[in-house]
Amino acid sequence: MRIDIHAHILPETWPPLKDRYGYGGFIQIQHVEPGVAHMVYDDGRFFRAVKENCWNPEAILQDMERNKVDVMVLSTVPVLFNYWAKPEDTLDWSRFLNDHLASIQAQYPTRFVALGTLPMQAPDLAVQELERCVQELHLPGVEIGSNIEGVNLDDEQFFAVYEAAEDMGACIFVHPWNMMGMDQMRKYWLPWLVGMPAETSRAICSLMFGGVFDRFPKLRFLFAHAGGSFPITLGRIQHGYDCRPDLVNLNNVRPPREYVGHFWVDSITHDAAALRYIVELFGARRIAMGSDYPFPLGDLTHGSIIENATFLSPEQKEEIFAAAALEFLGLPKSRFVSEQAESRVE
Repeated sequence: MRIDIHAHILPETWPPLKDRYGYGGFIQIQHVEPGVAHMVYDDGRFFRAVKENCWNPEAILQDMERNKVDVMVLSTVPVLFNYWAKPEDTLDWSRFLNDHLASIQAQYPTRFVALGTLPMQAPDLAVQELERCVQELHLPGVEIGSNIEGVNLDDEQFFAVYEAAEDMGACIFVHPWNMMGMDQMRKYWLPWLVGMPAETSRAICSLMFGGVFDRFPKLRFLFAHAGGSFPITLGRIQHGYDCRPDLVNLNNVRPPREYVGHFWVDSITHDAAALRYIVELFGARRIAMGSDYPFPLGDLTHGSIIENATFLSPEQKEEIFAAAALEFLGLPKSRFVSEQAESRVE
């Protein structure tokens, strides 16, 4: 069985948000030809071209069949977080997206799982929508950004969200966005190549040094892109903790290496040697296959590096392909058993 923990979807269309909320800055979708759309800001700036497999679940299922993927975990595209907007508008928008996500999950219950989105800039509203996601829409968790409009994830204002998620058994997928330094490195696609890995490490370190992992020990976090730059800089992070505790260990937390294994990462490394390293570091049980589908920077081979890795045992491959994702999501394998999946397992 193969579960893709990191894939994205958006609605096929949505109403003009500038008209809906009375101000601009939002992304709209413009269908330019059959099966092709442009994501553009409402001032006309182009963001990204997408194809039908970014909104049509039937097209996604066709890709899944070609790539032997049994289940995809779908979340929104981070540019649609809209944390910068008025809180009540982001709540309204989150409800729209979450209703769409939940409808896909309900229509294809053995093939898709959905993670919701929240108005994180207003934690009271975020808790309200989190409760709706879990209790009414039956989503197992949510996706959030690596920072909330420049505020790190260890800020105490977010503790109410973490407490609610822990109490409800909801998981949290952290995806990098609003990358630091974007204005200083616009050329060469550096925000995506350099900023995103750094953002993920920023999120992990903030939660670790901020004491969030200790305060909410049962809360399940998963970080995108194999943990970004965190794994390869862990030695530096640990050394900083050791040599300058006065600057690093402000909250009397444990050594950084002791938190390895406390959280999950996806498998997107694009490199077999890097995959081997993160398996040695985190253990296969804390690495879930991910693709960042359907975007070209993702692993659109859907785990071929894992499948071809001679350094992984069959048991480790099974953990990465399915068991780690199931544990992170808090869902039983039986939920997804179909004749197709059973035949692949056999």
